[in-house]
Amino acid sequence: MNELLGINVASGGAAALVTLVVLLILLGRLVPRSVLEDVRQDRDARVAEALAERDTWRKAHQESEAARIEAQNQVGELLELSRTADRVFRALRGEVPGDAMDQSVAAPPS
Repeated sequence: MNELLGINVASGGAAALVTLVVLLILLGRLVPRSVLEDVRQDRDARVAEALAERDTWRKAHQESEAARIEAQNQVGELLELSRTADRVFRALRGEVPGDAMDQSVAAPPS
């Protein structure tokens, strides 16, 4: 441990220690506490923002899924009503095979 970054600290004494501190400051390895706290606050703010955005998207997805399920249920109900109406109308007109309204006999559109 006597050698740090290729410099023998024990043999250099105070000059080596000052040189090491200056070198660490210039390389950006040693920063003031205020800078560190600013960086941490910025990081915490970005994390909080990302979490809030995630929660917003999660809530939007849940609302979208609930609306989709409700719409799907309504379509099912409407389909059942249309089937019922179709059966009623077919029963009312007698549904004679070969009738002009029968799809197999009706003329194709021109």
